[in-house]
Amino acid sequence: MNDSRTILVADDDRAIRTVLSQALGRSGYQVRATSSASTLWRWVEDGEGDLVITDVVMPDENGLDLVPRIKRVRPDLRVVVMSAQSTFMTALKAAQRGAFEYLPKPFDLKELLAVVERALAAPAAPPAEEEGEEAGERLPLVGRSPAMQEIYRTVARLTTTDLTVMITGESGTGKELVARALHDYGRRRGGPFVAINMAAIPRELIESELFGHERGAFTGALNRGIGRFEQAAGGTLFLDEIGDMPPEAQTRLLRVLQEGEFTTVGGRNPIKANVRIVAATHRDLRQSIRQGLFREDLFYRLNVVPIRLPPLRERLEDIPLLARHFLDRARTAGLPQKQLSGEAVERLKGHSWPGNARELENLMRRLAALYPQETIDAEAVSAELSEAEPPAEAGARGPETLEQAVERHLKAFVSAQKDGLPVRDLYDRVLAEVERPLLRLVLGATRGNQIKAAAMLGLNRNTLRKKIRELDLPVVRGLG
Repeated sequence: MNDSRTILVADDDRAIRTVLSQALGRSGYQVRATSSASTLWRWVEDGEGDLVITDVVMPDENGLDLVPRIKRVRPDLRVVVMSAQSTFMTALKAAQRGAFEYLPKPFDLKELLAVVERALAAPAAPPAEEEGEEAGERLPLVGRSPAMQEIYRTVARLTTTDLTVMITGESGTGKELVARALHDYGRRRGGPFVAINMAAIPRELIESELFGHERGAFTGALNRGIGRFEQAAGGTLFLDEIGDMPPEAQTRLLRVLQEGEFTTVGGRNPIKANVRIVAATHRDLRQSIRQGLFREDLFYRLNVVPIRLPPLRERLEDIPLLARHFLDRARTAGLPQKQLSGEAVERLKGHSWPGNARELENLMRRLAALYPQETIDAEAVSAELSEAEPPAEAGARGPETLEQAVERHLKAFVSAQKDGLPVRDLYDRVLAEVERPLLRLVLGATRGNQIKAAAMLGLNRNTLRKKIRELDLPVVRGLG
């Protein structure tokens, strides 16, 4: 029966104390509630309570600071932390200081009662290590939507483990940001973070890039090469676009994950694989498995803890916070300080964001660089969103030619120089809008032959294929 279990509640909001006391009471628990951290601490010292639920911000002390003190004097007493400061750092600090769970406000009562039940039923655990120096207040992840709150809690829990993680999501959703957060705030933060993009490396070089090679292992191998697994020793290896890994490399990676060691290309002596693996992809790997493009056994080795990053269109409520964050980043990079009008924010919410958060960041940088007014209005946002739209495949105007795109951007460069703005911040815009007509022109000239097109552009074929996919360019089948 719950009537023998006592819950200690600390929150400076009387309404929340009342709601929690009533809900917990109806579930059969005894409740003691206070608005004071010092009163909560006295109860804990006196041996009262079977579970603590505490807010972060209270008049006399930060609730997060109480958690490690509680764990020192009563290691088996579970602590649930609540906070309206719904950021990744709050979730991270709660996990690092030994909280059983973190719940963002406003919380769902059913979810809270389920957490209480789990906390009281959980077996005793050793006290968590207390962090010495704070990791810093910068926000590696931004957003307060329910989807992002769940990601914060998952990432915060994973920082105390070395479990393999699979991050999925569309391009531009922040997969590498999550991978870096897992490393920067995890147990391996003292080691290197090494990233490798499978889609950007020729398939014949992937094994050498991953595992290294011995001198003479293949033509051109004049010296021993150190692979990414060795470079990442003691740290994290981020395997980006894992869905583009060729089958032979998949087999070798599976063997490493199974045996915990690898050999270099041309080598015989096994090397211990001392890395944490974080993989990411924008592909549907289950579909790739059905198509015979990805090994099912490798998928399950990598997909120990899956994290799905939602596209921006599924968390539109985060757009004001993200836009402000990106404008602040633009200011620290030397661009003028800007803010958005209410109408401008609403216009942002009405966009579909095919490029996700990356597209939003590029837009904020353009607005900060190109518009003289301090407050950006909806008209400016609409104009830039319209300019950034890919040219129509058919219609009265027809697709924008390379010459038209270059001419338009030359005018933008001249205008930026006259206004004294740093023209380097137009770089992303030029890439996004000139690259498409350039690739279309070259593919047309080679009649769709990607081998010839890649040679003309000075790219390797895999890079060209990746750009064709990202820019959604038409492909002529059978010509490369």
